[in-house]
Amino acid sequence: MRSSAERSIFGAVLGHALVVVADAHLGVAPPAMEEGLLAFLEAVPSLGDCLLINGDLFDFWFSYSRVIPRRGFHIAASLARVRRRMPVLMVGGNHDRWGGDFWHGDLGLQFEPYRLDFQIGTRRVAAIHGDGLSEPRWRAMLLHRLINHPITAAVYRTLHPEIGFRLVDLLSPRLGNHNPSADQLAEAAARQREWAEQLLRREPQLGLVIMGHTHQAEIADPFPGRQYLNPGAWFDGFRYAVATESGAMLCRFSPGAPLPPSPAGLR
Repeated sequence: MRSSAERSIFGAVLGHALVVVADAHLGVAPPAMEEGLLAFLEAVPSLGDCLLINGDLFDFWFSYSRVIPRRGFHIAASLARVRRRMPVLMVGGNHDRWGGDFWHGDLGLQFEPYRLDFQIGTRRVAAIHGDGLSEPRWRAMLLHRLINHPITAAVYRTLHPEIGFRLVDLLSPRLGNHNPSADQLAEAAARQREWAEQLLRREPQLGLVIMGHTHQAEIADPFPGRQYLNPGAWFDGFRYAVATESGAMLCRFSPGAPLPPSPAGLR
C-alpha cells in the first residue's frame, strides 16, 4: 500500500518519450553546470515530450510560504517555460524535497517529495530519488530520518531565510560522505539496483523504476521488458536519459552540438 506521501497519476498518459535528469546539485556545482542545464532545458522539447527531474536538482532547496531561494531563480523560470510546452514532473531528493506547494502551485509542475507513479505510453513508471532506501551505514540512515522528519522542517521554517541558508552552507560540508571511493560508489550502485529489482518484483504492474542518488548511470533489465534506470548525475558531464514504453538510453548533452535523433528502438 502506498503512503499518503506518494501520489499516483496512473491512467493519464503523459507522453511517449520521457527525458530524465537528476543530481545537478546546483549551488555547489561549478557555474557551467547551471549554464549547461539552462541550455538543456531549452532543448528538452526536441529530445522528448515530457520531462522528469529526479531529485537533487539543487544542493539545497527550501520553499517558505513567501520566499524561495534566490540561487534557484533562473532554473525555476526555465522550468516554468518548459512546462508551457510539455508536462514536467519532479521528485524531491535528500537535498531538495522541501518544495512545499511552490513547484505545483506556482509553476504547474507535478511535484512529489518521495515517489511519483505515472505512465509513459503503455508503460507504468515509478520515480524515486533513492536516499534512505539501501544505506549501509547507521549514520547515513540516522541523518536521513532526521532531515526528513516533519518536526525538523517545521523548526527550520521558523528561521529567517538568511539564517537558515547560511546554517545549511555551514553544516553541509560536515554531513555525509562527499568523497566516496570508486569501490564505495560501485557498492552503492549495486545495492540500489538490487532494491529496484525487489520493487519490480513486488509491484508487477511496473515496467520501469527510475532512481538517482548514487550518481552512477545504469540501465538494467532484471525481468523481460521491465527495467531499472539511473540517468547518472548531471554534474558528471551533463548526463541525462530518455525512456519510452519500449526501452531507455543513456545520453550526454553537448551545448551547441546537433541534437540526437528522436527516440526509437531504445534498449
